[in-house]
Amino acid sequence: MYVNRYASLGFAATGVAFLLYPAVRPWGDETTLAGAAGMASTQWIVAHLSAVAGFIALTLSLLALHTLLRTRASLAALLTTWVGVGLTLPYYGAEVFGVHEAAAQALREHDAALLVHMTDAIRYQPSAMTMFALGLAAIGAGAILSAIAIAGRWNGWAGVPLAAGFALFIPQFFTGPELRIAHGALIAVGCLWVAAELLRNPRTAPAVA
Repeated sequence: MYVNRYASLGFAATGVAFLLYPAVRPWGDETTLAGAAGMASTQWIVAHLSAVAGFIALTLSLLALHTLLRTRASLAALLTTWVGVGLTLPYYGAEVFGVHEAAAQALREHDAALLVHMTDAIRYQPSAMTMFALGLAAIGAGAILSAIAIAGRWNGWAGVPLAAGFALFIPQFFTGPELRIAHGALIAVGCLWVAAELLRNPRTAPAVA
């Protein structure tokens, strides 16, 4: 029962973190000094650290979920997501601190062109982009495997919004603020649904050979 509660709490925390990420994030034209002001703000750091916390909470939640389900699908979900989060977080570190400092420097020098040059250099470095894309793809795959594991034991639909949210993580970067906030809400709904399902099913599933 305690594992269910920890897993439920972990998924709930994951959902809240990924809702805060786009909701708190400053939005603006990131080629201007007005945009730089948002990127250099405390809100920028809080928003991106919320995403970092969400990824960490997700891996811990999947660990608890696998402890309960003990299936091949739950193990694959856990391992795939762990690898994905490991590949993803370095890029978020660059966004949290590197882009933040680039914006602050551009503000100090009143130079919007410097902002664009520095942020592009950080964000579009080939190795960083490759790691980031592979990491998010792995996290999406892990979420889909989680949905399969959940469907094998409990409500067949409970993991679908969670899987959809993380599968859409890369495409949502190419949308506007409204859709990105809606994407955060989708992940939150998916995580809270899984959290509720965990509380409704307190028994640990038998191990699968």
